[in-house]
Amino acid sequence: MTQVCIAAYVYGVVQGVGFRYSTQRKALTLALTGYARNLPDGSVEVLACGEKPAVEQLIDWLKSGGPRNARIERVLTEPRGVAEYQGFGIRH
Repeated sequence: MTQVCIAAYVYGVVQGVGFRYSTQRKALTLALTGYARNLPDGSVEVLACGEKPAVEQLIDWLKSGGPRNARIERVLTEPRGVAEYQGFGIRH
């Protein structure tokens, strides 16, 4: 299978609602690596690396509303170079 890394920038009510932790749980169930981190503008950056279908599944989950308490307005994605991460972390 093809390994990919995709950065997703998630906008809306995504900080202070457990968004990063829910995203981490979802990513780990999909065997993805990378991270989720809050950005100063109130958005969240999600970097997901792994098998292409699993990364696409996480992006689809984000675009369909993501975690229960989040109110996602839009998700912008861009490909990134494949990189090695240990697990899926939460960055501050």
